[in-house]
Amino acid sequence: MDIRESILTCLSKYIDFNGRARRSEYWWFALAAGAVSLVLTGLGRTLGIFNVLATIFSIAVFLPELAVTWRRLHDIGKKGSWFFIILVPIVGVILLIVWLAQDSQPGSNEYGPNPKEM
Repeated sequence: MDIRESILTCLSKYIDFNGRARRSEYWWFALAAGAVSLVLTGLGRTLGIFNVLATIFSIAVFLPELAVTWRRLHDIGKKGSWFFIILVPIVGVILLIVWLAQDSQPGSNEYGPNPKEM
């Protein structure tokens, strides 16, 4: 999955918390959202508009980011609610990043077929 396909998939499934998401789908979308956020933050500081653009963008992509993270956790066989481990300082963030970087669980799991094998 390339970056364009990943962005289109995540935006089209912006409130779809069911199924599975491949590593590439998650990481390409996270990279694109992070890059746009950095550019908008820099632009906001340059124009002196107090990061209004970055804030609006962050609000706009919050649900797609949450949904793709939820589906990514499903892909490794974990419940999406494990996302909230991020609320545990330091350890939670590190653990979530490790999980998001893991390879897909082979074959089908309770959340659907492996998207790599489709």
